[in-house]
Amino acid sequence: MSTNELTGKCCKPCEGGVAPMTPDAADALLKQLDGWERDGTELVKIFTFKNYYHTMAFVNAAAYVSHQEDHHPDLLVGYKTCAVAYSTHAIGGLSENDFICAAKLDALVPSS
Repeated sequence: MSTNELTGKCCKPCEGGVAPMTPDAADALLKQLDGWERDGTELVKIFTFKNYYHTMAFVNAAAYVSHQEDHHPDLLVGYKTCAVAYSTHAIGGLSENDFICAAKLDALVPSS
């Protein structure tokens, strides 16, 4: 599955009751992303920008993607950085939704 395939997918509602991805399955999807890492039960990346304006433009675009997908990351915003952490809290780990949204955020930033 390529990043383009991930960006073409939509998140599926997750109410719990299913197991999180296995580490092997998560690692396989992780290879399709640019600069993301697994940190415990989270998928994380720090995006770096030229200035605060570009950082906030990304934050607003990420908020739009999150709203459209109904899957929301934790964001830590700095002057030239935005740290993004995805996890599917309903299942206590990673799901395909996390990887779909990560790929869509990557698509917002050329050569992130």
